[in-house]
Amino acid sequence: MNRIVAYACLGLSMSLVGSYVALSKPLVATLPVFLLAWLRFGIGGAAMLRWLKKPAEEVPMSRQTARLLFLESFLGNFLFSICMLFGVSLTSAVAAGVIMASIPAAVALMSWLFLRERISLRVWGAVACAVVGIALVSLSKNPPPAHAAGPEDDLASKYAWLGNLLLVGAVLCEAFYAVIGKKLTGVLSPKRISALINLWGFALVTPLGLWMAWSFDFGRVAPSLWLLLVFYSLAASVWTVWLWMTGLKTIPANEAGVFAVLLPISAAAVGVMVLGETLNPTQIGAFGIALAGVVLATLPGRGLEKPVPVEPPH
Repeated sequence: MNRIVAYACLGLSMSLVGSYVALSKPLVATLPVFLLAWLRFGIGGAAMLRWLKKPAEEVPMSRQTARLLFLESFLGNFLFSICMLFGVSLTSAVAAGVIMASIPAAVALMSWLFLRERISLRVWGAVACAVVGIALVSLSKNPPPAHAAGPEDDLASKYAWLGNLLLVGAVLCEAFYAVIGKKLTGVLSPKRISALINLWGFALVTPLGLWMAWSFDFGRVAPSLWLLLVFYSLAASVWTVWLWMTGLKTIPANEAGVFAVLLPISAAAVGVMVLGETLNPTQIGAFGIALAGVVLATLPGRGLEKPVPVEPPH
């Protein structure tokens, strides 16, 4: 595959993730988290039923591939969501933003440890730009207005360390998602990977989803929210995963991880254009630094050896 097309797939995938994260706020306010996750996997699975069928040319799935598929879903879908949601509830949004800014660095480190990928100085520079840019934009947020401390504030302050630890866990889950995905693209097509890890996600969250659905009043969900739910489900379970796995077939995992910087950038753009939020000059400059990292990682350099792409199953 052409590297430009692969870069476009990776960038669009992370941009879509940021978009649906921002647009999912009304859904989270109406639907319980585990019920929302269950509906997401269910709708996504219905859209990918044809992708579950094993192509005639595909080699029989080994036990190692089956284990990797389970880990990809458990870490990248199920555990990531739990760590993120509960972590943010125990710490501040600023701390969450700074910690999540380390995703590109974590992906680069994991790809070096487990895939033996060589990390060039150029990619390390891009990772540094990503971390600095998103850390700046997180720290530049205005603090909430002061108020009298109460029992809930004391509890949140007491367990902030646990919230930060859970967010670090979310970062590691995302890094493993990128590394395992790189391994899977060598033996399975992006469509099969997308469908199978979604199926595992549906199975993992079904007990909690059914429990939440038992007492939930679905009549209070507005028609517009159902439409938003369909978009969220297709974007989260189908489009972003397929685009990411398609890009990973050609691009090394450590280089692809730099595109994670587009997640908070696209979320902020949706916030400004759709939700009416504003950006201050520091935040605009921080996003400029982060985008410079993406440019640094993707521009071709002289004398750099091109990676050999893995041929997709026919």
